[in-house]
Amino acid sequence: LSGVMLMIMIRIAETLIKTSLIISIIFATLYVVAAVISQQIFLMIISAVILFCTCCYAKMVWPRIPFATANLVTGLTIVRTNCGVSLAAYIFSFFSFGWGMIWTVALTGVYDQSCGNIDANADPSDETNQCELNQPAMFGLLLSFYFTAEVIKNVVHVTVAGVAGTWWFSPDEANSCCSSAITSSLCRASTTSFGSICFGSLLVAIIQALKQMAHQARQTDSGIAVCIAECILDCLQSIIEYFNKWAFVYVGLYGYGYCEAGKNVMTLFKNKGWDVIIADDLIGGVLVLVSIVVGGLTGGIAVFIESQNDWFDNFEEVATWIAFIIGAVIGLVVCFILMGTVSSSVNSVIVLFAEAPSEFQENHPELSNKMRAAYLAAHPGIL
Repeated sequence: LSGVMLMIMIRIAETLIKTSLIISIIFATLYVVAAVISQQIFLMIISAVILFCTCCYAKMVWPRIPFATANLVTGLTIVRTNCGVSLAAYIFSFFSFGWGMIWTVALTGVYDQSCGNIDANADPSDETNQCELNQPAMFGLLLSFYFTAEVIKNVVHVTVAGVAGTWWFSPDEANSCCSSAITSSLCRASTTSFGSICFGSLLVAIIQALKQMAHQARQTDSGIAVCIAECILDCLQSIIEYFNKWAFVYVGLYGYGYCEAGKNVMTLFKNKGWDVIIADDLIGGVLVLVSIVVGGLTGGIAVFIESQNDWFDNFEEVATWIAFIIGAVIGLVVCFILMGTVSSSVNSVIVLFAEAPSEFQENHPELSNKMRAAYLAAHPGIL
């Protein structure tokens, strides 16, 4: 079903982008309506500001939708042509799931070691009978969990970027499901570029672990300092994750080290800043929308299958809901993984169009002409 959605997305990419923008306005409007019904002045003001900003953003980016569409279609074409890269993403997702299981066992051990002697029947106010987790051990566990998850995610991201680069510069090497571009890009991501991936992933993992520790501290200490610390860490995490997304594109495309890739990211944003952010944001909304649609469809399929069997008969009235939720979750997870490869591919296209437009025109003239025309429409006289 997700594969079918790729074909549909290529054909109606512009419609999907416009739909995602309109839906965001509809939700902002519903928020205003809910605030008015609740008759809370503060919520009414906040919701009105959100609706105003959403409408202004939609008006500002509407002329740039054709360029975002061209980027999305090109990114989808790369993933469809080299569909084996999606298989690699699914395999690494299984690694993430396995790591999560192992980490849970380790967490259980630390918890038992710290709280195994607590008397459940004792007086809750007895300070000598409180569970105090080993904080250094917890930080180490959290760091290992986030670091491994980030590394696995970024290996896939760098691999997709490498495949996109090969398709861009040497299309003959990236024109089949199991092309040599996939294996060579995965090999580079797992060897020569692995250090850069680990370094960037470690930065995010440290902040994620500290943020989780701050969140846990806020459960027992509602002081303003802890709240501010968690907010700052959350902002830092968002900034570094967004920076890493583009830095790892350069790592995958050119094999740069992390620091050199970072310098190129700064140059990219200096020269193409708002175009990069807007195209990325518009396409991100479409990928989420498509994932939700696929989740709903798989949930509906699960309900139909449940109606033809007696798998959930013991749950009587909620059997249909259980089947729908299970089907929807499976569909969402599978589609989110696929859309993750599409997102990486689109980010690579944005960078490549800024770095090497002539090679794009030479190797893929039809797609290049559409992207050039869309860019010229938004920025007359630049190209």
